[in-house]
Amino acid sequence: MPEMTGTLKTYTEYLHFHTKKRREMIHITPQLEEIVARSGIRDGFCFVSPMHITAAIYVNDHESGLIADIEEWLEKLAPARPDYRHHQTGEDNADAHLKSLLLHHEITLPITNGHLDLGTWQRAFYAEFDGQRRKHVIVKLMGVAAPAQR
Repeated sequence: MPEMTGTLKTYTEYLHFHTKKRREMIHITPQLEEIVARSGIRDGFCFVSPMHITAAIYVNDHESGLIADIEEWLEKLAPARPDYRHHQTGEDNADAHLKSLLLHHEITLPITNGHLDLGTWQRAFYAEFDGQRRKHVIVKLMGVAAPAQR
């Protein structure tokens, strides 16, 4: 087993979104890579979680046809419709809550040699199901920082 040298470190940043549409899938891998670079962490983990119950984070291929297929699949399983019991409370976003349950509420990605260690086609996405207002995603990293140069 390789020896880990350096200091154990944590680092936190937030991503902010204000979507133009109520439902959007946003590719966030480049932003996560930038955060990893700023953190100074060489080996560890990158935890990503939306701070809202009507949003999700997931990993999949960044291909427009697949993204459209995912959106269509979610709509079939949790269609927007007026007869949800949740709507009796004055809300109109029950389908957004259900869609977020079908995808992941958080992801943990490995960091190796100061970069996200993703498979060939793996990319991270923020899925918004009740947008058009300001939303936040926490990005928390933990790992070993590069040793200080002497």
